[in-house]
Amino acid sequence: MQKSLYGFFFFLICISLNIHAADIKSIGVPYIENYSKSVYASGNQNWSVAKDKNGVMYFGNTEGLLTFDGRYWQKYKMPNNQIVRSVAADDNGKIYSGCFGDFGYWSFKKNKFQYTSLTHLIPKSDPLKDEIWKIHIYGNKIIFQSFSTIYIYVNGKISILKNASNFLFSYKIGNRFIVENKGLYELKGNKLVFIPGSDLVCRTGVLSILPFKGNTLIIGTGKDGLFLFDGKTFTPFNTPANAFLSTFQLNNGAKILDKYYAYGTILNGIIVIDENGNIIQRINKSSGLQNNTVLSLYSDDEQNLWAGLDNGIDRIELNSPLYFYLDKTGVFGTVYSSVIFKGKIYLGTNQGLFYSEWKNNNQFSTLNFKLIPNSQGQVWELNIIDNQLLCGHNNGTFNVIGDKIEKITTYSGGWTIKKLNSNPNFLIQGTYTGLLLFNKNAQGKWQFYKKIANFNVPARYVEQDNKGEIWVSHAYKGLYKLKLSSDYSTVISNKYYDEKSGLPSNYNLNLFNLEERIVFASNAGFFTYDNLSDKFSKYNVLNNALGSFSSSNKIINAGAKKYWFINHGKTALANFSEAGKISIDSNRFSILDGKMVQYYENISRISNSIYLISVDDGFVFYNAGQNVTSQASKVHQSVLIRRIEDITDKYSILSENGDNGTEIDIKNNRNNIRISFSMPYYREAKIKFQYYLEGYSNDWSDWSYATQKDFTNLSSGKYVFKVRAKIDDSSISKITTFEFRILRPWYLSNWAILFYAFAFVVALIAGKKIYERKLKRDSLKISNRLKAEQDEILKQESEANEKQINKLQTEKLQAELASKNRELANSAMTLVYKNELLQKLSEEILKLKDENGKKLADDQLRKIQKVINDGMNDERDWHLFENSFNEAHESFFKKLKIGHPDLVPNDLKLCAYLRMNMSSKEMSSLLNITLRGVEIRRYRLRKKLNVPHDKNLTEFLMEL
Repeated sequence: MQKSLYGFFFFLICISLNIHAADIKSIGVPYIENYSKSVYASGNQNWSVAKDKNGVMYFGNTEGLLTFDGRYWQKYKMPNNQIVRSVAADDNGKIYSGCFGDFGYWSFKKNKFQYTSLTHLIPKSDPLKDEIWKIHIYGNKIIFQSFSTIYIYVNGKISILKNASNFLFSYKIGNRFIVENKGLYELKGNKLVFIPGSDLVCRTGVLSILPFKGNTLIIGTGKDGLFLFDGKTFTPFNTPANAFLSTFQLNNGAKILDKYYAYGTILNGIIVIDENGNIIQRINKSSGLQNNTVLSLYSDDEQNLWAGLDNGIDRIELNSPLYFYLDKTGVFGTVYSSVIFKGKIYLGTNQGLFYSEWKNNNQFSTLNFKLIPNSQGQVWELNIIDNQLLCGHNNGTFNVIGDKIEKITTYSGGWTIKKLNSNPNFLIQGTYTGLLLFNKNAQGKWQFYKKIANFNVPARYVEQDNKGEIWVSHAYKGLYKLKLSSDYSTVISNKYYDEKSGLPSNYNLNLFNLEERIVFASNAGFFTYDNLSDKFSKYNVLNNALGSFSSSNKIINAGAKKYWFINHGKTALANFSEAGKISIDSNRFSILDGKMVQYYENISRISNSIYLISVDDGFVFYNAGQNVTSQASKVHQSVLIRRIEDITDKYSILSENGDNGTEIDIKNNRNNIRISFSMPYYREAKIKFQYYLEGYSNDWSDWSYATQKDFTNLSSGKYVFKVRAKIDDSSISKITTFEFRILRPWYLSNWAILFYAFAFVVALIAGKKIYERKLKRDSLKISNRLKAEQDEILKQESEANEKQINKLQTEKLQAELASKNRELANSAMTLVYKNELLQKLSEEILKLKDENGKKLADDQLRKIQKVINDGMNDERDWHLFENSFNEAHESFFKKLKIGHPDLVPNDLKLCAYLRMNMSSKEMSSLLNITLRGVEIRRYRLRKKLNVPHDKNLTEFLMEL
């Protein structure tokens, strides 16, 4: 029975290598994000869309003005709860809105988003009595248009323009302003000037005017299709879209990606055409829109097309490498596998095998999926091998030929099938009950050969290693290594592996061929097998390179050294082409998170750059060759600080605009606050935030997806909250700051401090008087006590001064003694040096000879020797030394003479030299005797002085 997919519109693939950026592809519909009324919590209808300079989106809604910043929705009601029909944003931060009987602007006043009406500026002779349908920012003018009147707001004043009959809609195209009134009129100065010939294109109403090539305009009418206007002539634009737009009632339009035109209709969603009039896409409820009635269209600067619908808001992500075909009505069930083969696209689902014709051209077409007869049931795999399409089914394995299937085997559960590496003439298949072999018949078709004996375990994954051994895994049965007989018909060796072999578990073990090497996937990461040790170990190089995808449960070959890694619903594409380096891209596939059938993910490569990805309710095309400009790298918006809330005991809003540069003062007893922030970036991406509160934190927080932060029990003082965003783990936004101050508690307020100061002064004065009275009473007592203390201090000071004087005198005497000792030592050393010199001179004279070489005559030598001896025994030297010694040691000789009167002068000399601690050699020189003579004199001196035998003579004399 043939089944049709009503309302599904599909765009056929152009497999071309010349793919350019900023193109909309005819390979499905771009990603559509639905914002239902339950999400934005407001009315069904959305009549207009605008975006301000900060990136915040605004929607004219049935229940008021809606705002959306990428994270938070907020609704603001008009004064009389009117429907907001029109919205526009200027460059100064004002948001203009129009409704029935009123128009004005929204702005932040006292940190709240508030409305200011401008209708009081309208001349009283012409009051506003109808809806404002359009608002245009036209230079320094703001133009508000109703069906009856045009209001021009400039420099704080409003002027009006009218025509003989009612207006329909107005349009701003570049620097031109055009309005329809049974013809097109252009605003020139303060007048509306009729455009000749335009009445012919306005018979059914003009609902869209967009810039076309050069200075040409493309005009969309209610039922007469599209026209081109070159400034002079109106020409019908022949395009297949005219019939669609006339039938389904064109309602609005938007130019997208600089070369495409999107038109919203009343009855059938959106149609997109190119500059040649070719239909590129149709996007309606069947392909992802929430509603087929498009009330407004807006194309933003991030390549998003916003659609305000009769029931909801949708964002269409233009220029995306991912295009979707989704089964919103559940016609073919959950998709487990998909492939394009011989002009047909096949879907293997839980309900059976479906197909549709596939035309390799660029023209708009629809897919009409039909169930292949006798294919009902679970389809596990579709695999093209040697130009034959094989279907692994719950009921067996089939050969798919066009719109028919031929059963190859009745063994149930064909999970996976592939060629044997050791013999490409055989296919090996893993089934519910073991392994099957296939070979080719005489006509070259694959046929069932036999079931491999001695192995009946369910085989979910099957791989052959470079030794020819077969590895088999099942999610709940574990891992096996099989050795087959030479004809592959029998398992002759079967070894089971578990934790004892180094594996983390017996469950969720999968195996894959990665760059001609078998790797084993587990929740603990990838493992490799070592033949020598017969053990498994972690594949750390791969695990470290893959990061969070190291725990992937599936690997799919993407060709050209690329592989898909599926980590429990999350998808990444890894590139192994550069030796020693693995690059991995997961951000652009975040749209697919959770959309694939877990553990049965399927991605088919249908060309060098096009992939067909099975998702649970349809399929997705990924165009790897599309040079999509990374929007994250172009982000100019900063994080917005949206709300500051008091969360102390009940929630209250302190500010709705925390990043406007105004510092907020917060009472000390309300020092628990919540700061909410967002990044106005709307394309599908991973956005993380990092914040830092100066005065509270020491460093930036970790990156997280959280968009609000609570701070509790903040002490008084000034704080600066900083926040920034990171998009897709690459581009980091500028830092946004918000300053606030926690005021001091009431008892530390300025008034309190002033009171404390006043009280202190009063207390000080009173205390002073009390103190003065007490001072008088105690003055006499204190005076007497002070006098006594002073006397005692003077006495102590006198004694201390006397001691100090004695100490100084002693130190002076010691210094003088030390000086004299130095002089005495110098004098003694001088005598020693003189005597030594004379001694050497005496010795040298004995060696002198006359001119004949004979010694000098004895009488001459005696004369000279006598002079030398007289010099050495000169008593004047001794007297000089004795005087100096007496000055330093004035009582020394007296004590000696008194205690030992028998001492002769030579004994006194020897005593003096010993007290000065001279050596025997120095004393022999001074006394002009030999060293032996010195020792003899010392011995005699000891006896005369009666020095004990155990007492050193020098020490004895020094102690005297």
